[in-house]
Amino acid sequence: MKKALSLLLVGAMTLSLAACGSSSSDSAATDSTTAEESTTSESTDAASEESTGATFKIGGIGPLTGSAAVYGTAVQNGAQIAIDEINAAGGINGYQVEFNFQDDENDAERSVNAYNTLKDWGMQVLMGTVTSTPCVAVVENTQADNMFQITPSGTAVECIQYPNAYRMCFSDPNQGTESAKYIGENGLAQTIAVIYDSSDVYSSGIYEAFAEEAANQGLEIVSAEAFTADNNTDFSVQVQKAKDAGAELLFMPFYYTEASLVLAECNSQGYEPIFFGCDGMDGILAVENFDTTLAEDLMYLAPFVASSEDEQVQSFVSAYEAAYGETPNQFAADAYDSIYVIKAALEGANATPDMSVSDLCDAMTAAMAEVTYSGVTGKDITWGEDGEPNKAPLVVQIQDGVAVEL
Repeated sequence: MKKALSLLLVGAMTLSLAACGSSSSDSAATDSTTAEESTTSESTDAASEESTGATFKIGGIGPLTGSAAVYGTAVQNGAQIAIDEINAAGGINGYQVEFNFQDDENDAERSVNAYNTLKDWGMQVLMGTVTSTPCVAVVENTQADNMFQITPSGTAVECIQYPNAYRMCFSDPNQGTESAKYIGENGLAQTIAVIYDSSDVYSSGIYEAFAEEAANQGLEIVSAEAFTADNNTDFSVQVQKAKDAGAELLFMPFYYTEASLVLAECNSQGYEPIFFGCDGMDGILAVENFDTTLAEDLMYLAPFVASSEDEQVQSFVSAYEAAYGETPNQFAADAYDSIYVIKAALEGANATPDMSVSDLCDAMTAAMAEVTYSGVTGKDITWGEDGEPNKAPLVVQIQDGVAVEL
């Protein structure tokens, strides 16, 4: 209902803006007695507009320090590449864009504090947050403020529970369901062990959807063991139970830091199942002091493969490598696309920086119903009223130390 009302609001704003523009043109025509004078008047008006320094202010939130810093850093960098490209090409609706990214250390309270810092700065649109638990906390604030929000990588369902919020990545249920389908339809295994983080909505959400679809696929979950954020360094018990149950495949719906420890523990116990994870695995090859050969043949869902021959992907990868000296991961790619989706929504809304945060949100929400975006994480992506993206998932595998699309 809110998005339907938004369509009416943006239509009304567009007509109002058009009427204002018509009045200005009529006045300019009346005051100008020659074509030369008219041109001079228009140039003066343009110079006056430029002198105001009006810009769109986009904020970002994610972990730049702590165990999940690789995600936040990638998102910040990927977004900055897009911001730089957009500004170099003339901005959005003729206005330049400012970008301010704040560290939340993957903590919900710090994330809310970061949001308030960005509000004080003048943020009009939020690209964030990066991880799910902080995103669930922050979306309560963006909803209360009626601020447009798109998360590049927050996968929990609750991240976009309100009409002002959208997602670039796949949701937790989507990842769990698609993982089980891929395993079943490709006959990878029949007996499955699962290790998951019961304290994290990302991990537990994926596991729940995976278990439901596994039953539909005729897969047997022979071991399901949990850990928590307070007990995430010793996985000897969970691995031993998976091994004793004879699981052919170990499903790991959690982040790369813990995954590196699980793989090391499997190696120490001589347990060699098929390893399958989700997008949280992206970054495992960069874990400090981790023997990356242990990740060989690991499979996981991802929206982006840096080795793709797609022209847009290669252009982005080249720009990222030139700027930061490393290959971008999927989080950088999701952020890059998120900024361009914000651009598409602002353009579709005919937005200007002088609009209020709430008016911008209503106009952009209405515009999102018409956005079809092709970028580095998918082609012809659209969004429904639930804020979920409609795009096809990819499965990648680490082969010879590189993630490649299967």
